[in-house]
Amino acid sequence: MRVGLIAEKVGMMRVFTEKGQHIPVTVLSLAGCQVVSHKTIQNDGYAAIQIGAGVPKVKNITKPMRGHFAKNKVEPKSKLVEFRIDESNFIQIGLHMKPDHFVPGQKVDVTGTSIGKGFAGAMKRHNFAGLRASHGVSISHRSHGSTGQCQDPGKVFKGKKMAGHMGAAKVTVQNLSIYSVDNDRGLIFIHGAVPGHTGGWVTIRDAIKIKSSIELPIPGSFIDPNAPKQESAPKEATDDLTTQDHSAQGENTEPSTQKLVDNDTPDNKMEENTSDVSEENEANQMPVEEADAANTEEVAPEDEENSDEQDIKKDDNGDSK
Repeated sequence: MRVGLIAEKVGMMRVFTEKGQHIPVTVLSLAGCQVVSHKTIQNDGYAAIQIGAGVPKVKNITKPMRGHFAKNKVEPKSKLVEFRIDESNFIQIGLHMKPDHFVPGQKVDVTGTSIGKGFAGAMKRHNFAGLRASHGVSISHRSHGSTGQCQDPGKVFKGKKMAGHMGAAKVTVQNLSIYSVDNDRGLIFIHGAVPGHTGGWVTIRDAIKIKSSIELPIPGSFIDPNAPKQESAPKEATDDLTTQDHSAQGENTEPSTQKLVDNDTPDNKMEENTSDVSEENEANQMPVEEADAANTEEVAPEDEENSDEQDIKKDDNGDSK
């Protein structure tokens, strides 16, 4: 036997299938469902796990219960339920239970307190047909009729179906199926109706009459704070990614090395351009002294021509005199 869970009834809704059919489901919330204590055969004579759920007000916790929670180092709970289990299915105290403790498609029994209806007549409470609406029946159309026999036995037997208080009783609905579970939000979706009002507590157990053909988590599904954290990615995957990165980097570096060998890099091209420009500038530029000498050589013939012309003019002047 496995441990059951305590859940809070959130309400009802409907879910649509791929074919368009709607399924009515009841939404149950695991409000901090936690293992509170153990009952062992050596100490208590039977094996059971005490499960707690809910956060109560401090003023509503009695001193004995405060000591009970403090002894097990567990926060106070507003609802406590014991579940009989096998000795091999104990779960560590303090662990929080998860919704996937029950598997979709599994049959479960749900127990809760039905909605109170107050004082009700026999027709509403026990589905009696009532008396005839005419032909002699006067002012007793909804009565339950005779309740006993004659002088012998001369009494009404206990358990006789009569008018009285209706509802607010412990009710168990068997063989309900789990539609789905939501671990992130702590919800269980059950196909069908569950006894109790919105906000009421219910207990969920594995079905007694129908054995599940689905593999169930044993001893249960819970959150273990001492469990090692799972790595985000397996080592093999990371190794493959690193090898792919190295191969991609190698492919990208091969053409660059060829470019470096061929001296075709942008830096080398810039150096070649600058060297060409400097050679052209050196070829075009001449020293200042050489430029002055060239200018004087070019000017000298003109001076010589001018001097010759002056001499000729002087000779002409002398002849005229």
